[in-house]
Amino acid sequence: MLPRELPAATKDTLPMTLLPRLLCTGLVACAVSLSGCHQDDPEVPDAGPPNTGANVERTDYVDVVPDVPCADPDYAAPRANCVDPGSFDLSGCDLGALGAVPPAATYRAILRYTSQSAFGAGFRLSAQDSPGTLMGRRLVHEQVDAQGFFLTNEFTTSTKAVQRYALAGCRVPEPGRITGCFVRCTDGVPDYSGTFDARRMNWSQEPVRSPSLHLVSETAVTQGDPVDVYVTKGHAYVVSLPRGAEAGGLSVINVADKAHPVLVTTLNLPNDNYWNGVWAKGDALYIASANSGVIVYDITNPAAPQYVRSLPGGAINVHTVFVDGDRLYAMSPAPNGETLVFDVASPLDPQLQGRLSVPREDPYGYPHDAFAYQDRLYVNHATTGYIVLDVTRPDVAPVLGTYTFAGQYSHANAVGTIDGRTIAFEGGERFGAHLRVLDVTNPARIRLLTQVKMRAETSIHNMVLQGTRLYVAWYHEGVRVFDVATPESPREVASFDTFNEFHPRSTDSLYQGAIGMRVPGDGVVYVVDLSRGLLMFDEP
Repeated sequence: MLPRELPAATKDTLPMTLLPRLLCTGLVACAVSLSGCHQDDPEVPDAGPPNTGANVERTDYVDVVPDVPCADPDYAAPRANCVDPGSFDLSGCDLGALGAVPPAATYRAILRYTSQSAFGAGFRLSAQDSPGTLMGRRLVHEQVDAQGFFLTNEFTTSTKAVQRYALAGCRVPEPGRITGCFVRCTDGVPDYSGTFDARRMNWSQEPVRSPSLHLVSETAVTQGDPVDVYVTKGHAYVVSLPRGAEAGGLSVINVADKAHPVLVTTLNLPNDNYWNGVWAKGDALYIASANSGVIVYDITNPAAPQYVRSLPGGAINVHTVFVDGDRLYAMSPAPNGETLVFDVASPLDPQLQGRLSVPREDPYGYPHDAFAYQDRLYVNHATTGYIVLDVTRPDVAPVLGTYTFAGQYSHANAVGTIDGRTIAFEGGERFGAHLRVLDVTNPARIRLLTQVKMRAETSIHNMVLQGTRLYVAWYHEGVRVFDVATPESPREVASFDTFNEFHPRSTDSLYQGAIGMRVPGDGVVYVVDLSRGLLMFDEP
């Protein structure tokens, strides 16, 4: 999930070095709260097998120009405007097919100006008691009928300019997919245009690849946007980010009866409720706070957490936490872009042992998440890449190796030993971000073994490795479970579509669907869905 202090454009677009500078303000404006734009690989067909078998890095986004006749020869000289659908040249389009588009649905799209400037955007067509949106903003014009498909939004930028995006549909290449053209206008003047390729975010047109997981129970979490969970002492601890006027915080759910979980309490701190990660050790619960670092709670009574203190002190953003033995790693995007290392031999009294940082050229490079395994820390360092550190000592951590590629936003990973090799599973967070399987046995020579991809408009999120089973929370792609006994050929063995496009808390954002998970070994897979809350499944 995007750290609060960083501009949304760092994950919602291609690298800024590849984007024309004149596009930046408009792209930043397309993110609202958790709404965002994202990156993808349209060359991978949606109906194809999830394992591409490729071992050549092609990056997340491979440019594909949609086959639509309405595109302008020069993206900086648009012919259409943001008010009149007739201003688009739709003479070669199939408007009749657009008339059959369902009047209520949620889509994710790739909007493309040029081969080096594409970004993601979502839109929701109006449903009962739910107004339509585009890029998280309410539609000011919505036409979905036999005469055409035309959507516009409107928002005010940080510079007080009024901007609109207008999308005009052209074709329906297949059910659940719309292609067409768009234009952006600033203070009523068209300034850029491009094409879009949108897909409906349900599974109705997707091939069935594996048996469905069995849903045991579902518990609503209405305190902000739930993003992560940790399970211990018969309780699930779910942390949330703020959602509009709703504060984030912690929801404590008694899961002793898996079929009938009970929400026992919610809590947060004054002006401190952007809580993105959670872990536990013994009687201590550790929460990653964007306001105060690592918050320690005493869960001796698991139903009633008691505040102990915040570490290391002062205003600091910690985005994720990871406990390995007697060490707690806290990944901090700001103010210094570092990983804090604590000794937690006494769980309720962590002691700061070191602050780890790596060289970074990009100001948006920061430690987002990490996985500790056998004296190595595998760090997802956002735009800096995937980095392996030697953490034999907590205060000095030499870089052993890196895996980087153009447009990277390294987000989460899991590592284990499979067939005598150290294997890492790594994923980003932007449109097109997917699963990479890496041989990291020799970190100085990391090898890409294969990649697993889903739809171009979606993003992977978090993952858990248990033996040779990999569990993935894949946003709109739901929960995916893979047999990875042969790392070169992951095989999907179970799945579940958690995303409900008509849920009252669903949005058009990339950040929707399955986001966090734990598999603690009690026979249950615990999954956090941004709209639905805590879902519990039988282990397959």
